[in-house]
Amino acid sequence: MKLSVVKLGFIEYQTALDLQFKINKLSQQKAIENILLLLEHPPVITIGVNGKKNNNILVDEEFLIDQGVNIYQSNRGGDITYHGPGQIVGYPILNLNDLGKDLKDYVRRLEEIFIYLLKEEYNLIAHRNPGFPGVWTGDDKITALGCSVKRWVTMHGFAFNVNTNLEHFLWINPCGFRDKGVTSLQRLLGAPQDMDCTMDIVIKYFAAVFRMEYEGIEKEAFLNRIEELSKQYDKQDY
Repeated sequence: MKLSVVKLGFIEYQTALDLQFKINKLSQQKAIENILLLLEHPPVITIGVNGKKNNNILVDEEFLIDQGVNIYQSNRGGDITYHGPGQIVGYPILNLNDLGKDLKDYVRRLEEIFIYLLKEEYNLIAHRNPGFPGVWTGDDKITALGCSVKRWVTMHGFAFNVNTNLEHFLWINPCGFRDKGVTSLQRLLGAPQDMDCTMDIVIKYFAAVFRMEYEGIEKEAFLNRIEELSKQYDKQDY
């Protein structure tokens, strides 16, 4: 099965969300292969369908505005989370019609990527926490998950803390938790990590867990292709 991987660099949350919707629609229409978008967001807080803004944002909105941090209500699963520089955000847009139509298995596979990756590449022991999606080291989450599925095509995905500024998580109750923490690869290893190299490692393990052959696609060529396909399929039912 083919997977196309696109590194988008730094990109605003809303821009990436709009792009996901376009790709999701094309995937539903079988107009495009499975896609993995990898990127970093400027500092942003997103609230999933289970989130409560008033309960889990711990600082004044004026403070966030001063910091240049926007708040978005999202259609993904889960509660509240933070995205920012130094965090690898992955948006897999996969057609689960071809992968068994099993959402629980899909989430388990996303978790397995990082459990496997952390052990094999960094000799770090990570685990699932029953009832709390994501990947943990002890009581600290290193990879957050939040997914959405439309006609069995996925959106949103994972956020892997590599060199993330963990102090920014103090602005919220991450994922709605008050008794658990967050961590990063930098904290666990004691030194900043090369983001591009770490992104390549994520791609390698993603493809292995999902048993896909992957190829990297240049950003501008990919974006142009999406625009052309979107125009072509615009008149079809969504």
